[in-house]
Amino acid sequence: MNEIIQRKIQLLPDRPGSYQMKDARGTIIYVGKAKSLVKRVKQYFTRPQVGKVARMVAEIADFDIIETSSEKESLLLEINLIQKYYPKYNILLKDGKMYPYIAVRKNGMPQLKIAHKPNDRKNYDYFGPYPNSSAAYKVIDILNMCYPIMEAGRSKDSSNLYLYLHELMYPEQAKGSKVDPEFVRRRVVAFLKGDTSEVIATYRKQMVQAAEDLNFERAADLKHKIEDIESTTQSQKIMMKDRVDRDVFAYSTREGYIAMLFLLYRKGVLLGKNLYVEEISEELEDELSSAIVQFYSSHPKPKELILADKSLAEELSAALEIDVTVPTRGMKKDLLSMALENAKQGLDQHFMTARLEDDVLALLGQLQEQLHMDHPPLEIELFDNAHTQGQDAIGGMVTFVNGQRAPELYRRFNIQQPNRADDMASMREVIYRRCSRIVHDNLKAPDLIIVDGGEIQVTAAREAMDAAGIQGVKLAGLVKNDKHETNALMDGDTGELIPLDKRSPLFFLLMRMQDEVHRYAITAHRGKRAKSLFSTFFDDIPGVGPKRRERLLDAYPTMESLFSASIGELEQLTDARSAQAIAAKIAQLKSERQRIDDSVAKAQHRGEKAAESGSFHSSDSGLE
Repeated sequence: MNEIIQRKIQLLPDRPGSYQMKDARGTIIYVGKAKSLVKRVKQYFTRPQVGKVARMVAEIADFDIIETSSEKESLLLEINLIQKYYPKYNILLKDGKMYPYIAVRKNGMPQLKIAHKPNDRKNYDYFGPYPNSSAAYKVIDILNMCYPIMEAGRSKDSSNLYLYLHELMYPEQAKGSKVDPEFVRRRVVAFLKGDTSEVIATYRKQMVQAAEDLNFERAADLKHKIEDIESTTQSQKIMMKDRVDRDVFAYSTREGYIAMLFLLYRKGVLLGKNLYVEEISEELEDELSSAIVQFYSSHPKPKELILADKSLAEELSAALEIDVTVPTRGMKKDLLSMALENAKQGLDQHFMTARLEDDVLALLGQLQEQLHMDHPPLEIELFDNAHTQGQDAIGGMVTFVNGQRAPELYRRFNIQQPNRADDMASMREVIYRRCSRIVHDNLKAPDLIIVDGGEIQVTAAREAMDAAGIQGVKLAGLVKNDKHETNALMDGDTGELIPLDKRSPLFFLLMRMQDEVHRYAITAHRGKRAKSLFSTFFDDIPGVGPKRRERLLDAYPTMESLFSASIGELEQLTDARSAQAIAAKIAQLKSERQRIDDSVAKAQHRGEKAAESGSFHSSDSGLE
């Protein structure tokens, strides 16, 4: 802190308000809000920071504050200032485009067009917004196919053709050269509100009649039209009976990043989604409230917003002046769970697809330097275990060659050691079995073995490799911090911890590898689990019945994945009380695991001399 910041911190009030961080040129680089300005602002300069926040703090030369009389006012002020200054370190949920509507002309024959703002309600009815122009144009194409008479006014030379096509579809409406516009309008509006049943029923009836008349060409044409309608509207398959405009918001966090997802329902129909993945830079609740309000500053507000957090709901309801609902059961809870699944998938996809354009061979060269290897690790094997409280334990191995997946070299191992909940013993068994096979069958050895874990797992892998007698293979471990985020690489030979920059191309390459071994191990575990019956972690949690238990098992198929779950994520799948009970049980298991790890570490330390003298045998650790 410079002297200006030190003195200003001493004068900060214990009141709500907004703060504006400035760089050396006086430019506002970040705007935030706080329940207590003194507590929030001090945290930036008195706590160790990482990633985006660390970069921002390094630039701060001064700050200003504006006191408010309530938290609601501080939130609204924060958003107003963000929209005014567009600070570079604020999350701005903008995608640079206006979302399209379908405009239906009110007078005369209903003609359709794309509109990006519903600003002429006197002459047009508007439906949407749609997630993109392609989706909107596809719907218009379908409607023009169903009601070709709408095109007659656009192309007068072909008006007789359009009239003929319309009479073919609706012979009961043919009145010479006249067609009732209201007849067409009612059906177009019903279609745009999500009701395609009438037009599909009409097509089906005519298709059957055409087949009976042996007019197979027309029957085939009608069949294709039905398929076009169904394929166009299948993404809108979830229909809410109340036909309310509502959005569903869910989020998922991982490795210091957050995925925020909005599912958009208009007139009860799911039209699309908006997904944003950002580096976390604030307290989670502040990050979420700020992001949601920013989103609706540039997107249409629905009548209702569904999310999981009660305190967040109260704050947003006042700020946005819409209904914000926190469901505990029923269809809306199912929608929230579906949104969370999409958010988790979006975050996983971000890590699997980010930085694919990077020079992978150059990154493997960086990995060689950091691990002090004499050649690049062109063939890498990664190992991970998956189980649920020791049940159906599986070990998974994936192989990357030249930085690319090599699925034909993947292997799975059924864990055989007695205590299948002991991840260290399972890792030792799997590594020993793999390395022994390489040595015994004279197979090609990898350049590098990576295990997912810290010192305990790396030590277990090293013991197994030494016992198997494999030579010339480097060992490393992906190490997590106390937030269960991967933040370092451990050298298996020296024990050196090599920090990983979460924005670096090498970090994303390692995350793609880590995700692939997780995915492979979990998929194998699920397949094995589906064939067995067992009591689960969630069986004795109050409020978690069969439906919620299955939902939780799908979201967190292994204990490792469950250990990284936040209460906020759990509330999106259950309710506040059950989420608290699950979190308490997780904390208890983490504590027990840490106690076991500490005991193992002490035992290993006592046995170091015996290991150095060559007295380690595979039977000492349950290896077969």
